[in-house]
Formats: sequence, C-alpha cells, structure tokens
Amino acid sequence: MALSLASILLAAVALYLAKVILTPKASAPLPPGPKPKPIIGNLGDLPPPGQQDWQHWAQFKKLYGPISSITIFGQTIIVINEARVAFDLMEKRSAIYSSRPRMVFAGELMGWEDILVMQGYTDRFRAYRKMIHRVLGTKSLASRFNSLQEVETRRFLLRVLQSPDDLIQHIRTEAGAVILKIAYGYTIEPHGRDPLVDLVNEAMDGFSVGGTPGTWLVDTIPILKYLPTWFPGAGFKRAANAWRRTLFATIEKPYRFVQQQMSQGSYQPSYLSSLLEDGRGRSTAEEEIVTKWSAGALYTGGADTTVSAMSCFFLAMALYPDVQKKAQEEIERVLGPNKLPTFEDRDNLPYIDALVKETLRWHPIGPMGIPHQVTEDDHYNGYLIPKGSLILPNIWEFTHDPNVYHEPDTFKPERFLGDTPEPDPHTLSFGFGRRICPGRLLADATIFISIAQSLAAFNFKSDDELQPDFLPGVVSHPAPYRLNIKPRSAAHEALIRSVEVDHPWEESHAKEIENIVL
Repeated sequence: MALSLASILLAAVALYLAKVILTPKASAPLPPGPKPKPIIGNLGDLPPPGQQDWQHWAQFKKLYGPISSITIFGQTIIVINEARVAFDLMEKRSAIYSSRPRMVFAGELMGWEDILVMQGYTDRFRAYRKMIHRVLGTKSLASRFNSLQEVETRRFLLRVLQSPDDLIQHIRTEAGAVILKIAYGYTIEPHGRDPLVDLVNEAMDGFSVGGTPGTWLVDTIPILKYLPTWFPGAGFKRAANAWRRTLFATIEKPYRFVQQQMSQGSYQPSYLSSLLEDGRGRSTAEEEIVTKWSAGALYTGGADTTVSAMSCFFLAMALYPDVQKKAQEEIERVLGPNKLPTFEDRDNLPYIDALVKETLRWHPIGPMGIPHQVTEDDHYNGYLIPKGSLILPNIWEFTHDPNVYHEPDTFKPERFLGDTPEPDPHTLSFGFGRRICPGRLLADATIFISIAQSLAAFNFKSDDELQPDFLPGVVSHPAPYRLNIKPRSAAHEALIRSVEVDHPWEESHAKEIENIVL
C-alpha cells in the first residue's frame, strides 16, 4: 500500500525525536555553525539548487572558521575549509574517516551503490582497491600504457584539426579511447561518436548531479524513497529511474562484450579479461560484482575527471596567452621545432609539469570531493565530531587559500617553480587517506601528454570575451565556451596528420556494443 505524505513526514519527525531522546549528552560542542531550527535543523543552510556548492561552503570559513558544522534532522555534517584540518582528520586518522555515508538518491535509487567510490570501508572496497592496484597502482605499472596514451593523444590532435569546434567531444573521445582499451580491450569508433563513450558520459552526467551532497531531500529523509513515482513531488524517483537504466547499460554492456569476445577467442587483453581468465567473477555472486564494478570504476572514475581537467586547461590557455607562449617556448627549446613531446621528455619540461599542477589547482576536478563518514566519535581542537557525521572537504577552498597560494584566482604555473614552490595540488585533488583515487597516476599521465602535445601543435585563443565560469556538480566542468584553434604552422599541420600513417586506424567494436541487448 502506498505511503501517504503525512505518514512519511510523521515517520521522519518520529525518527528525529527518537534520535534526540536516545543520543547521550555530548561530551564537547560541535564545531561552530548556524543555529539550527527545531526538527529540520539547518535544512535551510544547504546550498540552493544550481549553486556552486564549494562557494556556498566557503562562506562558512569566513563566518565560523576552518571547521564548522550543520545538523539536518539529526544528521551532523562537518564542513572542512582548510587543508590542514583535512589532513589531520582524513589522513592522520584515516582508520575512522574512510567510510562513505549512505547516499540514497545516487546509491540506492540511481544504482551507484556498487561502484568503488560509493563503497564504505568494507571488505568489498578493499577487494576493489586491490584489483585496481594490480593494474595502475605504481608508476611502473601505469607507464605500461604510455604508448597507448601517446597514440590516442595524436589522434585527438587530428580530430581537433579536422573539427576544432567540437573540442570537448574530442576530449571525451580521447579519454574514452584510452580507458576503454585498458579496462575492456575495446576499440572506439575512430571517426564519429562512439556508443559506449556516449553511454558512459551520460551516466557520469547523471552521477555528477545525483551525487552532489545536499541536493536531494531523500538523502536526508530516506523514507521518501518509498514514494510511488506518480506521487506529487516524486519527480526525483522518475529521474533516478532513468539514470539507473543508463548506468545498468554502462556497466553491463562492456562486461558482456568481453565475455563474448573471450568465448570467440578473439579478445584483446584487458583489465577485465585478465580477471576472467583467473576465474574471478565466475565463482560467486560477490566475485562477479567485484569484477564487473571494479572494471566499471576504471572508466567512470577516470574519464569524466580527465575531461574536466582538460576542459579547464584549454579555457585557461585562451584566458592566459602569456602562459601558452612560455610553455610553447620551453617545448621548442628542449625538443627543437616541429616535434611532439613524449613521456620521456617530461623531466626536461618543468614548465609543462608546473602547468599540469596549476590545471589541477586552478579548478579542482571535484571541488567538494565525495563525502567521507566518520565511524567513531572523535574530538578535534575541543570539538566533538559524532560517529556517523558526514565530512565535506572543500577542496576548491584548499586550492584557493590566499595564505597558501598567492593570487589564487590567477592561472600561474610559475608558483610551482623556483626555490620556494607552493604546495603540489596533487596531494589535494585526488582525495585523502585510504580513499585516495587509485587511478590518479594514469590520470596525471593522460593530462600531461595531452597538454604537452596540444601546446606543441596548436595555438588557442578566443574571439569572444571569455570569463571563467564553472558548473556545479560532483565533477565540475567549465560552462560551454568556444575557441579559435589553429595549427602553429604548415609543418605542424603535417606533423598532426602523420598519425594516420604512423598508426593506422583500427576497426572499432561499436557494432558489437550496439548489438548487445539487455
């Protein structure tokens, strides 16, 4: 029988009152924050829909200091606005700060509950990490894919040359080509949109909206998930169902593709095929979940973040032509004219390396990260952090702290050079403690080679009056923009086109994916 709205609200109030009555008296105060209202607490202090949540939470630093708190229906949320506090808690005390909160909308309704990033600190989480570490966990392991990344970056340059107005789609194609080959041995459609790349990007767009803390009331009042889809105000259920179907296809189709390829004896070696060869994913339901979803985590965790970083980089090049010029001068000074950098050149390109760091700092991929959850009562600087609290690290605020980064809104790679470089944002941008991104080395390599070769080959400018503007979401992208992109010379154009001779196109697996019926 469908629940009425009145009964749901009554149950929510009852749960809140029970929690208040049964919770022992606190031994210390919560971190400072706005005064809560009866029952609903600080519900009105959440970021308004569509706002940049990192900017909203940054205001708490001005009002309450580096660590603050709010409470909603008895759920405590701790907001961290200073990197030192984040390291003190999520690094030094990672044993109790490495779990994840229950995210009803993104996890249970949309279906993301089995993905790596949503796992609590459990045996399944550790199994995921162990498997991915076998492929990407060290620099030497990640470097096995250098040649693949270099080829796909050159193909990216060719696509940009042929249709420069489709820059962002080309970034998505490059990121998909690399990670889908690694995860599934899948070759993308080389000359147009690829169905699997498009599918995963659609799923990630949904996650970026669905996983934003404070966006969905059902995350605060979980009983709302039992509302029927036709009920007034239950539009969130219909949205979740649509995104759930997309996610299911995103995870299931490439998994079945590899199984089909292996049964035919014609498969490309990949992360998933190696696990299936070892017998994983065939013995128990749990092993199948770990195998299938850890493979999915490689792409969903890596592709969209790379697209965000590269989109920010190209925007910065148009806004800061002097930086572009310095980077190109370094490349020519080290390599000579009309040559494309490789990974072997990285140690000799300190300005390009600094440019990678500044790209990660200027606008972090995930400005608020994914919330952590503390699993025991803890005390910090005289404040109580209750068991079960959500921990929100404002990574954007960490990388824009004027006490740490001079002129933080300015894109300035020089800050990482010289005798007193500013802190490397790699320690902030990829998470903290036991939740640090397992694919960060591959992501860093992809960003480096894409930046280096793009600067070697093209000039970027805007014919419009650009302003840096960024969209809200778990993974934040720049607002749409257009650039004027030209090869630096006729010789550079010939160099870009030579990839078709050096690395002929492979036949894609797009038809096989399209023929898989779920």
